[in-house]
This record gives sequence, C-alpha cells and structure tokens, in this order.
Amino acid sequence: MHARLDHLVCWVSDQLASLRFYEQVIGLPGVRAEEFREGKAPFPSVRISSESIIDLMAFEAMRGVDEATGAQGSAGHPINHLCLSVGREDFEALQVRLKEHRVAITATGTNSFGAQGIAPEAIYFADPDGNVIEVRYYE
Repeated sequence: MHARLDHLVCWVSDQLASLRFYEQVIGLPGVRAEEFREGKAPFPSVRISSESIIDLMAFEAMRGVDEATGAQGSAGHPINHLCLSVGREDFEALQVRLKEHRVAITATGTNSFGAQGIAPEAIYFADPDGNVIEVRYYE
C-alpha cells in the first residue's frame, strides 16, 4: 500500500485570522479562500503540497463532527504538533517572516528524525490558536 496525507483539520477560533497567518506568515497558499470570504465554502484551507492541505475549521463546527464522521467523541482531539518540510532557503525566509510578524520560535531542534530521514534543523512555533507547528528542512 502506498498512502499519502490528504488533509489535516485544525480547530481555529477565527478562520480569517488563521488563513492570514498560514498564508502571510508561513507562506502557504489559500485554497477556497475567496469562496470562504464570499460565504460559498464552510471553511478555508491552505495547501501544503499538490497532494496535501490543512483545513481551518471553526470551533463551532465541532458540534457536528461526531455525526459527520460516525465516530462518537471524535471532535476536538488534540494533536501534539504538525510538521512541514521545506527547502533550506524557504526555512530561512520563514524565520524572517516569523520575526516580522512577532511570532516567537518556541523551540529548535537539530538532527531530528522525520519522514525523509534526519533533518539538520527544525523550529517550532504556535499559530494564533496555539496549534504547534514544526518546520524543518532536509539536505
């Protein structure tokens, strides 16, 4: 079996503020952003890769998630963090954007294992709702 990550859902308190953060600070392009702003889509997303997105779902939507997934108690489960891998140039540019937007890097790592092997450097920071994001690069 060859599986790929399709999407990840993050619970957010302000979908537009989160969309701006993921687009402007992290640098991920919005998906259905205009449709969301026009009231034609229930939530916006941001694209990680051609195959993966992050959905920015409002906390209020948690009430209907159990029914939608058919799994009782599935709404609002926390995750430790999500990790994005980028090229080294994008890694360095992200650190500049984080500083410009006054987003604190809460931790750093070196030589940590991930899906593509050992990453020489990684940084951790929180989005506006406290979701922890790790960004790393591979040589």
